[in-house]
Amino acid sequence: MALKIIGAGFGRTGTLSMKAALEKLGYAKCHHMMEVFPSDFQLDSWHAIGKGETPDWDAVFYGFQASVDFPSSAYWRELSQHYPDAKVILTTRSFDSWYESVRETIYPVSAGIPRWMTLIPKVRKIKEMTRNAIWERVFDGRFEDKEHARKVFEQHEADVKATIPADRLLVFHPKEGWEPLCTFLGEPVPDKPFPNVNDRADFRKRVAAFTWLNRAPWILGALVAAGVIAAALAFQ
Repeated sequence: MALKIIGAGFGRTGTLSMKAALEKLGYAKCHHMMEVFPSDFQLDSWHAIGKGETPDWDAVFYGFQASVDFPSSAYWRELSQHYPDAKVILTTRSFDSWYESVRETIYPVSAGIPRWMTLIPKVRKIKEMTRNAIWERVFDGRFEDKEHARKVFEQHEADVKATIPADRLLVFHPKEGWEPLCTFLGEPVPDKPFPNVNDRADFRKRVAAFTWLNRAPWILGALVAAGVIAAALAFQ
């Protein structure tokens, strides 16, 4: 099965809502970071991709009709070439709101995994994968430099728009609702509201759980620690 839709938008641009919307329209399953952590195959594959190994995209996306979110959006160019018939959706929002959202959510969880947790093999692999495939690959290890992140964000969007033909690309803000998405895909508009999944308040609860673990390293044990990190990072 080849991907029919490639999400080029960064994490925290409404990607989980887009996943829910696409699956509602019948594009099931839709790949997202939340698919990576529960699967040893997915985590191993993206860990290897992050280290620069040649990916087997058909194996990585076997059973998926669409992809959104990190880590796959960091490879939008390669995916759009590998799946030339797939349509591309660039989810977007204002840079300042996006940066503050990432800075308060996925960045402190993934980049801030403490050293003691990396003694757990799965957690170490999660940290290495997110560092290599996202923070180093996309942001040159300089996400905390806001102006550098701004340049990366803006250049990324400009590159997608310049590379993907207009009839193959939808630039989409989740607040626009079903109509532009359904028109682009040639699908009927559902009679239910457009999904609104995982706002910042929900994510803060997961970050709070991670922070507590950071302060109490050995209380909950390896499996619980890994689970909390995976949950916090996956629901973007």
